[in-house]
Formats: sequence, C-alpha cells, structure tokens
Amino acid sequence: MGASELAPEWLSLPADVNALRPGLWAAGVGRAGDGQVTVQDLRVRDLQAEYGTPLFVLDEDDFRARARSFKEAYDAAFADLCGGVDVYYAGKAFLSVEVARWVAEEGLRLDTCTDGELAVARRAGVPAAILGLHGNNKSVAEIETALRMGLGRIVVDSLDELERVGGIARRLNLAANVMLRLTPGVHAHTHEFIATAHEDQKFGLSMADGDAAPDGAGHDGAAEGKSPAAVAVSRALADPLINLLGLHCHIGSQIFEPEGFALAAERLLTFLDAVRRDHGVELPELDLGGGYGIAYTEADTPRPPAELAASMASVVGSVCGRLGLRVPRISIEPGRAIAGPSTFTLYEAGVRKTVAVDTATGTSPRRYVAVDGGMSDNARPVLYDADYSAVLASRVTAAEPIVSRVVGKHCESGDIVVRDVYLPEDVAAGDLIAVPGTGAYCWALASNYNYVGRPAVVAVRRGQARLIIRRETEVDLLARDMGA
Repeated sequence: MGASELAPEWLSLPADVNALRPGLWAAGVGRAGDGQVTVQDLRVRDLQAEYGTPLFVLDEDDFRARARSFKEAYDAAFADLCGGVDVYYAGKAFLSVEVARWVAEEGLRLDTCTDGELAVARRAGVPAAILGLHGNNKSVAEIETALRMGLGRIVVDSLDELERVGGIARRLNLAANVMLRLTPGVHAHTHEFIATAHEDQKFGLSMADGDAAPDGAGHDGAAEGKSPAAVAVSRALADPLINLLGLHCHIGSQIFEPEGFALAAERLLTFLDAVRRDHGVELPELDLGGGYGIAYTEADTPRPPAELAASMASVVGSVCGRLGLRVPRISIEPGRAIAGPSTFTLYEAGVRKTVAVDTATGTSPRRYVAVDGGMSDNARPVLYDADYSAVLASRVTAAEPIVSRVVGKHCESGDIVVRDVYLPEDVAAGDLIAVPGTGAYCWALASNYNYVGRPAVVAVRRGQARLIIRRETEVDLLARDMGA
C-alpha cells in the first residue's frame, strides 16, 4: 500500500510488517518458526489458552537484568566519588509481592507512596531500612506506619507535612528519617502532567523560583524572609526527632536528554553548600530522582544506564570539587526504565472497520482494530496522549501494511490503545495483538471501568511461566457491592 499520509512523521513504513523492532521488547521476546511471538520460547497462543486475554506478560529475567544494570552502572560511575549509589525502584510503576522481592534480591531499594504499597513491601519481607515513603499528602496513618516500621526515609513534600511528621514523631517518641523534596525549577521536555520540577504544581518545596541560595525570597517561607526550602531545612535541623538525611528532587518522567538532570544536580549541590555555610552541616545524602525514558515507539531513543551514570557522575564530581563539598551519598530512581520494557500486553482482536480520512491530497484509509481490553488496562494514552506500538503476534503474514488504530472495548471515543501503527491488512477477529512497553503505569493505573476485571500478570523466568497476579473475576467485582 505504501506510506500513508495519516502516519505521523516519526512512524516509518516497515520493510517487514512482522518484524519486532529492536529496543521495544524485553530481551526474551522473539518469534517462533510458526510465526508466533514468544517470550523465552513460550508461545502467545499457549499463554492465552492458560491465562486468557488481556494479559500482561512479564519477562522476569529481563526485569532483573535491567535492575542490575542500573545498580552496577551507577555504582561503578560513583565508586570513587561516594562509594556507590542507592537505586530506588518506583513501586508506583508496577508493584506486587513478587516484584518487591525481586527488587530487594537485586540490591535495589523500594519507594512507596501509600499504606497499600507499604503493605505489599511488608508481605514481601522487604527490610524497612531500604524502604522510602513518597507522596504530597501522606495521611497521619501512613506517617505513623512509616515511623513504627522504622523506614529508611520519608520524603517530605511541604512545610505543612514537615510539621505533621514532626508532631507525629513527638507523639510516638520515634525518630523520623527525612529527605526534603525541592523543586529546582528545571523544565523537563515531557508531558505537562509528568513534569514535576516547575513551580506551578503540587510537588515539592520551592527554591525561591529556582534561586539555589537558601536565603532567597519564597512563598510559604516569606514570613521568615527565606525560601520554603530554606525554612524547611532550618526547622528540620532544629527538631531533635527529625533526622535530616538530605535533599531530594525529581524533574519529571519519560526524559531522554541528560541536561535537565545535570542542571538539577548543580542547583541542589549549590543549595547543599549554602546549607553548610548557614548551618555548619553537610547533609549526607542527595537523591537526584530519575524518570529516565524508555522506547514506546521507534521515535524514542533511551540512553543506556552506563551513559546516564557517567554523565551524572561527571557533573556531581565537578560541582562538588568546585564548591569544596564532600560528595554526598547519591540515590536515583529509574522509574519505568526497569519495569516498562520488561512487559508486553497480549490482546485478542475483535471487530475491525476501515474508514476514509480526508488528507491534503484526497483520502486515505485508516483501519480500526478493536481488542478485548483498552483504557481499563492502559490509561496512559487517554491521560498523557502516550504513544505505543503493536504487532500481530499469533502469526506472520505477507499482507500489506495499513495505518491502523488499536482501540479498546469501552464506551469512550478516547479509548485508544495505540493511536498510529502499521499492522497487516489481513488482521482479523481472533488474531492476537501484542503491545510492548506496558510494564509501567499500565496495570498500576488499571480500573474496573464498565465493570471489567483487571487483567492477570504472568511472569516468565528461565522458560517457565507463573501467575503473579490473577485475573479479577465477577465475584471480585461484586464482593464490595452491598446490594442484595
């Protein structure tokens, strides 16, 4: 059929519509001789027969390898600066009891955001010392839980929250290990809702409109003539039950270029130097966040962990050297970069239709392929205009490619799984469609919209599949409904 005017600029006409594009899939994914997509030689038809669809298929060996690669790369890059790096896996990306155990076994730490995520970590037996608690509005109960467990750190997001943590610590007579989350004012080239370092949003303590000095004019701290960040440092250091570990920042998610991380690091290190001057204290830790991008489509160009680590170490070493500052213990948060590429979602195709779309030169056909899932198992396209890729997974074909839109079964016109992709023209009901890169923020954001049960998650390790989260049933859906 040739290239279509409907295809976005980044989407190229595939030379082989059956090909699995490099970089989009877990290491164990391939095609069998009969044309089926496989994960560690397990065919998708066999997985469907045993577990049903939609189905999240997680390559556990790939997940573990990605976790190790971040830990090893950053430890090596920072070995001479601060002895290594603490790598925190973001539980919000995807968390289960099994995943929490993998994280700890691979030498990573775990960030949680709620009582529920802490409950998963407890069931998994993750030591409290390697757990963190994030969140811009932690409840009293969540803070109490964190203090009673002796969490390694609580990331405090505001002056109000610092006061709340201090008050609860005094009531329980328990010390609180605290990191202060600052907003360094660095713009991340990403969607507005996942950019988190600018001033006009809910996260973090202002650094006085990007001024790294802690005595600048601020908003919440205006009454004391200081920025909220500076006020928070002063108050935390004055509280005997607050163990102020250091500073934290996070500039956003799905970021590919290192410049933003470098600028944020420089601003926070300069702030640490000012804290040393003002208070005579060198805070021992600095979390530089993460949000490293992954490849959802051929347009995405993620950087390998070793390159990211080397770039960050160069900046941190240079700035600390210039300031005469001891290099703090660094921590990072790779986020989706571990979970995302390790998983694909398997769907069964249903109805299809072809529409004629007006273009600059006439009309072009667009194929709609409906699948048995949708926004209930992947809300990212409707939330963030996120792009994905897809392939025909149950067979190979010599059919011509056609610009297609993979859509869900829900009663919303915005229920789109993959906005633009070339699929074979002969895709039909009963075929299996695989969407890569769905390991992060897909199952985690899943819902029961239209009373659809959330999908199962299957982990594959060393050629063996096992269920780590079962599919929801009608019994599950009705269990909380108190009607007779």
